[in-house]
Amino acid sequence: MADTIDMVDKLLADLKNIGGVEASIAASRDGLLIRANMPKEKFLASLAAMSATMLGAAETATTQVEKGLPTRVIVESEYGRLIIVGAGPKALLIILANSNSSLGLILIELDKSAKKLKELLK
Repeated sequence: MADTIDMVDKLLADLKNIGGVEASIAASRDGLLIRANMPKEKFLASLAAMSATMLGAAETATTQVEKGLPTRVIVESEYGRLIIVGAGPKALLIILANSNSSLGLILIELDKSAKKLKELLK
């Protein structure tokens, strides 16, 4: 189990090293925090829960209108972005990035990391 935790921590650290990424978080599909790499850890539990709810709502909405499952949820605000991506049936990855970050690079690396996390948590 310690090896899995170390691998998740490394995955999150690698994501945080992408330019413009301020935080990276792994959570369960039901919103429980798994691990995080975030300087301000005050709101981690609620961020994990709200992110899982947003992704779940997006999945329900797109499925009901027969558009398939969403690849990700991106929330853009005045000061940055919140990006949520599913990582298999058990988990999701959450990224907080500044508004000047390269969205394309972040999405490519986030998709790769989601596949890795899915395999780690099998």
